[in-house]
Amino acid sequence: MADWDIKKLRILRTLHERGTVTATAEALRMTPSAVSQQLTNLARQLGVTLLEADGRRVRLTDAAHLVLRHADAVFAQLERADAELSGYLRGEAGEVRVGAFSTAVPALVVPAVLRLRRSHPALDVRVREAEAAEAYELLSAGDVDLALSLAAHAPSARDPRFTVVPLLADPLDVALPADHPLASAPDLRLSDLAGEAWIYGGSGPWSEITLAACEAAGFVPAQAHSAAGWTAILSMVEAGMGVALVPRLAAVRREGVAMRELSADRPYRHVVAAVRCGAEGGRVGRVLAALRAVSSPTPPLP
Repeated sequence: MADWDIKKLRILRTLHERGTVTATAEALRMTPSAVSQQLTNLARQLGVTLLEADGRRVRLTDAAHLVLRHADAVFAQLERADAELSGYLRGEAGEVRVGAFSTAVPALVVPAVLRLRRSHPALDVRVREAEAAEAYELLSAGDVDLALSLAAHAPSARDPRFTVVPLLADPLDVALPADHPLASAPDLRLSDLAGEAWIYGGSGPWSEITLAACEAAGFVPAQAHSAAGWTAILSMVEAGMGVALVPRLAAVRREGVAMRELSADRPYRHVVAAVRCGAEGGRVGRVLAALRAVSSPTPPLP
């Protein structure tokens, strides 16, 4: 039987994810020569060629991809074993690290933590705010145990490394200056705002969501101002500098802002949680269940 070395398999999987020996070394806090040596030893132990030269880089052979398919199952089983052993040794105690995007922290993570304090007081949930895409990098690297983000930035359902759980569909509302002519218009549609000055981020998930929603409504929004924080965006709307799409989870009442619910073409952003495959039980499963319990549909605008 071949000698399956877990540490070396993890290096091979990281190389597959990162693409280069240098990036793999940086991710694993190793030197490039150490990475190459470990992979050479793994190839010798398994009796197959794992890497081939591809210009100045290397690429994984078919044998390496075969090894990785089985390695993913091995790592998933090890996650299950770790979760079960931890539950046996500590009962319901222990630490769970959660990476979440900014508006999900007060809307979902904090209510889930409060719920867990009542039902499982020995669970210690540690929260790390992260951008949508960054949350999965942290999860893949083992820096968090659960990532809370947007479906648009979630791993593919076919990715064997993660289990993705839908939480809720968060409707996007339009923020208008309170004295805007459309602030009280009946049956407001996103397309009615095609000629407006828009406020949204210059890049990142919210820029992508705004652009996709407006393009689905038949127009490209003219960006008048760029901002990433909701306080800044709503301040500019209040000052009459433009209009913006705002997720209902992030909406904060402001005197000079009219929040309008869109009619037929209302867009949504889909919030999901992800864990490493095999880690759905134990402490992580408790936190995931609490998040699902507090993820009820968002209430209508007052």
